[in-house]
Amino acid sequence: MTRSTVSTATNHITQHSQGLLQKGAVAVLFWALVGWGFGCTPAPVRPPLPPSASDLTLMKQGHLCDPETAVRSKFPPDTIQVATWGEGHELRVPEDRSEFHAQESWYFDPEGYLVGTVFIFPKGLPLDDYPVLRETLSSLRSARDFYLNVAQLPTKARMDTTHLFQTGEEKTTHQYLVTGVKNRPILLMATFAIDPYVSLFSPYRKEFLDGLRGPDSTKTSQGAVDQLPYSALLHFARGETALLSYCGVRNPTVAIDGYQKSIADGLGKDNVRLAEAHHKLGLAWEASGNLEKAKAEMEQSLVVRPNIPEVINNLGTTYLRLGDRDRAIQLFERAVSLRPNYPLARFNLAEAIEPTNRRLAVSEYETYLALVEGIPEEASRSELAKKRIKDLKR
Repeated sequence: MTRSTVSTATNHITQHSQGLLQKGAVAVLFWALVGWGFGCTPAPVRPPLPPSASDLTLMKQGHLCDPETAVRSKFPPDTIQVATWGEGHELRVPEDRSEFHAQESWYFDPEGYLVGTVFIFPKGLPLDDYPVLRETLSSLRSARDFYLNVAQLPTKARMDTTHLFQTGEEKTTHQYLVTGVKNRPILLMATFAIDPYVSLFSPYRKEFLDGLRGPDSTKTSQGAVDQLPYSALLHFARGETALLSYCGVRNPTVAIDGYQKSIADGLGKDNVRLAEAHHKLGLAWEASGNLEKAKAEMEQSLVVRPNIPEVINNLGTTYLRLGDRDRAIQLFERAVSLRPNYPLARFNLAEAIEPTNRRLAVSEYETYLALVEGIPEEASRSELAKKRIKDLKR
């Protein structure tokens, strides 16, 4: 592949990404271009996100990833109710005890980290006194528009369209459910979550919308209903949080437990998620030092979904570490053939063939450099590739 061909492909992807306004879509696109790497420690670093500025500070008692003990200590004991949430806990603050007159729920995973919060405003919270948040919402495109009969809103307000807005920060997503005319928005619900748990805390989920609906709208089917068991999704999110260090600590043992339980609890109903669970379980085994189990899980992922370049690339790295260079090269070549603009697979292929084909290794390093030009997250690997090219050309 020539540099001009690579540049054209990269430019096409960049132009396409500019049209994706939701942060999740942009993040997925970026990592499809760059690749995850094998045994990656940190959570993904995202491109610039939509604005998240707000002067409505709902989470005064804590921040996402704070320990449960610290958050609990901020509430008077007679204010909160504690319930089981999967293998973790939910702290509930009733509407009559909430500073914002909201039904508050604070969710903690089994490791004791705050992973999400939900604030439901049955009477609505007018945003007249919050110009910064109003400005943020006015700059966003709604992710979903629908009608929602909110029981305790005035009849006129109930006739307005309800909008779901999504914004966030590097590792978190903020979601707002808003109704009312544009110059006088009313907040119905706000959720905050670290990214692995976002789908579990969407304001559009039926279980949250039910807290707003009136008796005459309980038979409607409005709201997302995930077909997978809630426990399976919880375990998968726990695995992601532990493997990718979302709360600052990487724990392969917890990740292994999370992914294994997610598979056992019913992810098999969705081949995409099942394949990814086996893939990530393989990464967790690799991080714990068990390469044979890592290989087995990634191969199982490819049984479920055969032609996923990231999985093939990571499996190639496993074979390389196990000493099977020939099989590793085959896998890197296959990943590149499936996605020619996959930089990490190009880099790995170049490293693998260096001992036997110096000229082709140089070509693959040069292609890699063309693909990652201008991507800050690849700066360190780019410098290594440049050094390798220089050494190989001597």
